[in-house]
Amino acid sequence: MHTERGFDRLVNFSDAVVAIAITLLILPLVDSVTEVVSGESVWDVVLSDLPEFMVFIISFAVIGRFWIAHHRVYERAVDYDSWLLWANLFWLLTIVFLPYPTELLSQGTSADDGRAGIYVGTMLLSSLALLWQQAILIRRPELVAPAARGTLSIVPSVVTAGMMLVTFLAVLLIPGLGLWGLFLLVLTGPMQAVARRVTGHSDGPPRRRSRTPQPPS
Repeated sequence: MHTERGFDRLVNFSDAVVAIAITLLILPLVDSVTEVVSGESVWDVVLSDLPEFMVFIISFAVIGRFWIAHHRVYERAVDYDSWLLWANLFWLLTIVFLPYPTELLSQGTSADDGRAGIYVGTMLLSSLALLWQQAILIRRPELVAPAARGTLSIVPSVVTAGMMLVTFLAVLLIPGLGLWGLFLLVLTGPMQAVARRVTGHSDGPPRRRSRTPQPPS
């Protein structure tokens, strides 16, 4: 038997894991401060850590974006089953793993040694895990709030995962592209808009049409 408390624990646990993962991103930069040479200026330290700062900001934005997407999915859910539980755990695994390729990138000197591929590949798995959860909720409408049943669309998640796959392949196949390939994800929003227009699906509840009174006959 699933209770409301059990669902709240699932969501709270997910938020806590994401918070820990996003906090871990800053720890390598904190550790670098302890290695400051005596007499070295603050600006020398900051400039020497600038690449690490850039990778930290990118990863912070990536995890934050995934959390927002996860939050939107579970805003409409009110219950769970074993499939949703395991799909969510798999998504959390990809989030917890992301600080590892982040540290690899901050220490790497070559864009062609596979580091960027591991990083974007982890993002791809996160997108697929969110797509999996969205598909479960669409397949099991009893897990969704009554007001939101029939309004969920898998189209945006499919487009996001598809664009992530394109980015992953571009990073692997184009020498020297590295994290610059993430700029391909800028096309995700326009592609989602086109997909919604073609399929006629929206990601929100249907609008109520105003009824105009008919004149008496």
